[in-house]
Formats: sequence, structure tokens, C-alpha cells
Amino acid sequence: MKILARINWAYSTLVIFTGLLLKILLYPFVPRPYASKISAWFIRTLIFVHVREIGTPDPEAQMYVINHQSELDIGVIESSTKRELAWVAKKELFEIPFFSLAVRLSREIPLERESKSALVALLKAAKERIDDGRIVCIFPEGTRSESGRMRRFKPGAKLIADKLGLTVQPVVLIHTARFFSTKRMTAAPGVITAVYLESVQADKNDKKWLEQLQQRMQETYDRYEQRKES
Repeated sequence: MKILARINWAYSTLVIFTGLLLKILLYPFVPRPYASKISAWFIRTLIFVHVREIGTPDPEAQMYVINHQSELDIGVIESSTKRELAWVAKKELFEIPFFSLAVRLSREIPLERESKSALVALLKAAKERIDDGRIVCIFPEGTRSESGRMRRFKPGAKLIADKLGLTVQPVVLIHTARFFSTKRMTAAPGVITAVYLESVQADKNDKKWLEQLQQRMQETYDRYEQRKES
């Protein structure tokens, strides 16, 4: 079984890289955001991953807050909404060959960690994308977590949402690492559950709204994970 999982992982990794190349090649020739959407569907289709959506994307949402477990997470969200998304990604990705071209073409938002001087640039970029009709997407944990317990949300999402007065929709992805994990070098076909929860309005006077949002997302994750286990 381990050998089969490694073979599936190698195949899925090749598909993901090919999907990114497809996005790069299509970007100059198709209207926004079709290059990203086609790439996401290409990856999902060829690695035999389906998505079961619970709830619906809020047409008024300006930010998605999403738990992060796998490299599949972006493709799942991209393929489940017609809206154009703007992903907040660590600055290092903008400096890696090939990856940098993919994120720069679609004008994702670079995040420089532990840098207060980059805060103004981050807010400006987020506002520009929102004014352009895009949804800012952020993984507030800051990194992937495969344990089922979400890491403590970093304050970046709250800062952006508070400063810009955004409508924030939480999205809970259920155990995507079961279907692709670089850490364990495993992959498998299956059905991913994406739960779109009710949106909240960012309120800078409420110091705990992001903390409460994380609690609601974790409770949702636990509930659907228990259903899957049973």
C-alpha cells in the first residue's frame, strides 16, 4: 500500500506541476480568471479528486479565511467558485523559479513575515485586488497542519479585514492531506468536503472575532470529520 501511495504521490505531483505550467501558458490568451480555473480543474480531474460543497460561496464576501492542510487546497477553492481570487502567499514563493511566474502572472499578494515595513504594501495590494472585484484568500494558520487541529490563527487576516472593513467568509476543508501530502509523500483519489460557513463582518472594535471564527471553524471540522470516521 505504501508503494502505491508513493506512486500516486509522484503522479499527482507531476499533474500539479503540469497544471501550473498550463496556467502560465494560458494566461496571455484567455480572459481572467480562466487560466487559474482551468488549471485547477485540470489538476482535480487528472488526480481523481472530487469536491462536495456544503453551504455556498457568499456573493458579498471580500475575503475567504481557509484552514490549510495540503497543496490541493488552492485548487479546491479555485474550482468551487467562479469569482476571481487573490491569494496571500509568502514572499519566498515570488522568488522561486517557475512558481514565481505563476503567482506573478495572476498578481497574487506577497506576504513578508515578521516585517512591519511590508504591512503598508500588503494592505495596499489587498485593497487593489478587492477594488478590482477579487476575493482575498488567506490561510491564517500561516503553514500547513495535517493533524486535524488548526494552528493558532496569525493576526494578518484580522489586520487586513479590520483595516479595510471586509466581509469575511470562513471555509473549512476536511482532511485534504489524506488525498495529497508532500510531508508523507502520499496521495489517493477521493472526495474532499468544503464547508462554506456564514460570513462575518470584520469589526476592529471586536478584539476576538478572528479567535471566535477559528473556534467555529474547528468545531465544524471536528463535526464533519467525526461523520466521516463513523
